Amino acid sequence: MATPATPQEPSAFVRRLPTGERLPLPAGSVADWETFPFDGELQVKRLQPPVLPEPARHGEDGPEQCRTCLKPVTEALWADDHWRLDAIGTESRLPAVVMLQPRGHYDLTDLPTERATELGPLLQRAERAVLGLDGVARVHVNRWGDGAAHLHFWLLARPSGLLQLRGTFLPVWEELLPPVPDEERRRAHRLIAESMGAEGGTVYALNP
Repeated sequence: MATPATPQEPSAFVRRLPTGERLPLPAGSVADWETFPFDGELQVKRLQPPVLPEPARHGEDGPEQCRTCLKPVTEALWADDHWRLDAIGTESRLPAVVMLQPRGHYDLTDLPTERATELGPLLQRAERAVLGLDGVARVHVNRWGDGAAHLHFWLLARPSGLLQLRGTFLPVWEELLPPVPDEERRRAHRLIAESMGAEGGTVYALNP
């Protein structure tokens, strides 16, 4: 897996920042957005100094220590020879939260051309599968990559009508809403897997 050079010293950008100070909350900030999940007085944390070199992400040392590589494919909702779609944990607070990942140990920077060519159509396919659930208005596709070196895309289902959940705070709302009943969560996973399987690959989420 290719990794970028790790800086040993703060960049010019970081050196300009008021490290150790509280940043002011500007007018018109995210706290004023209709979708912001919290109410009341808000204070920005002190800006912490940089940590360089950064600690290694999980799986940075290779597939032998990678959670995704070590997870049996039979635990996925769906998989083919090169990709897998997984449920996240054993609890959900949205209609669905799933993760699309290559089966090979790659990040986006070294994803082989053949896999990169498959990625767009697969993301479309996964989005269609999630949109097929009852009461899903949008599917948010996110890729951060700060915690794990194995490439992974989050797909989060935004419930129809809940306009307060639109946009960038949907992952925060996902932490705050009441849990989806287990039976409903498993049924959603099964429907997503079956939708994916209708176009090829193997469905593993067969239990009701």
